[in-house]
This record gives sequence, structure tokens and C-alpha cells, in this order.
Amino acid sequence: MNIPTAARVRENYLSVKERVTEATKRSLRSEAEVSIVGVTKYFDATVAGWLYEAGCRDMGESRPQMLWDKSAAMADREVRWHMIGHVQRNKVKRTLPLLQTMHSLDSQRLLDQIVTDVGNRPEPLQLLLEVNISGEPDKTGILVADAELLLERWTKRSDPNNNLEIAGLMGMGSLSGGADQARCEFESLRLLRDRWSIRFGMPLQELSMGMSNDFEIAIEQGATMVRIGSVLFQ
Repeated sequence: MNIPTAARVRENYLSVKERVTEATKRSLRSEAEVSIVGVTKYFDATVAGWLYEAGCRDMGESRPQMLWDKSAAMADREVRWHMIGHVQRNKVKRTLPLLQTMHSLDSQRLLDQIVTDVGNRPEPLQLLLEVNISGEPDKTGILVADAELLLERWTKRSDPNNNLEIAGLMGMGSLSGGADQARCEFESLRLLRDRWSIRFGMPLQELSMGMSNDFEIAIEQGATMVRIGSVLFQ
């Protein structure tokens, strides 16, 4: 894998920002509605630091160990860390204090572990419910029926936890199928969010969807967070 230069990372990030701006304009949305989460999972803290210097403050990791190491190496920088990959329950306690947002809540068992381990925080940890919108068996994510049951249990809990907030949904488009299929999948996630917001009386304001190859379509369909990796480091 080729390592980009600091100048190239900056150029790529500014290009992505411009594309986000244009996508929001086409969708009659404000640029401020969409956050770029720079996914640095294949690169070390030096390269992640170049992305930070380019202006990216939200960074995502897919493996807890990489998050632990990189957040320690960049402790002097005000990074908002996002976990976008699955977290095993035995790694939850060490991971949560480092995060602003977990995009990969995918089961009731994981939520129960998070409730146990979250501790006191200066601001609530944002949890995004990862829904398998593509139906692909190799994709992670909770089934729609199970997601509804989880949200119902959450709204009916007898001991509200002010350190946690289920803030929205996350989904990944199909690896194949083209723009039309991606558009339909992202629309389906947005419609689920709208339906569940009404049914459960929850804002669910965040929609994390769209990656390097389809983030403009995701913005068109209402994404508030786009997870950008490869295009930043090419």
C-alpha cells in the first residue's frame, strides 16, 4: 500500500470537502449539516495527523486496538473519535471513554454491555444503530425487526442513562449494484429513521451513511455523517 504525502492528504481532504459542499447545494441542504468522518484504519498516527492538520476533526476507526493506539499517539490533538466497526463486548469498557460516537451498535447484548461500562461522561456518548440495509449476508448490522425491539426496550427502560444517547442510524450500501441501488438503500434508511422517530418519540437526528464511492448519493438522501477513507489517501 502506497503512503501518501502530507500535501496529498491535504489536497484530497479539501477536494472531498468541496464535493460535500456541492452535494449539499444540489440537495438544498446546508454544508454544516454534514460531517466528514475521516477513516484512518489503514494508516498510522503520522498520516492521521496530516489529515488533522488539513482540517479534519472527526476520525473513525474500525478496530478497537487501532483506536486505542492512535488516540494515545494523538492525545495532544482535539480529535473527535468515531468507532465504525464492530466492538466485542470484552473491549467495550476500554473503548468507550475515547469515543464521541459509536456507529456500530448492532445488538441488544452489546447495548447492555455499553450501559454497564459507560461510566460518567462530560457529555453523552452518541450511539448509532447499525442496520443492515443492503441485505447482504456478509454485512454487519441489526435486522429491522430486532432494531425496532431494541428501540422499544430503550424507550421503556425504567432507569434512563444520561451518559448515553441513541442518536440515529448507520448503514452501508451494497458493494455492487450501482448508484440507483445505493440511492434506494440510503432512502430506505432515512425512511426507517423518520418512522422510528415518530413511533418511539426519539429525534434520531444522525444518519451515518455513504463512503468514498457513494457519499454524494448519501448526502442527497439525508446523510449527516459520511465515512470517507480511501479517497483521502490515494
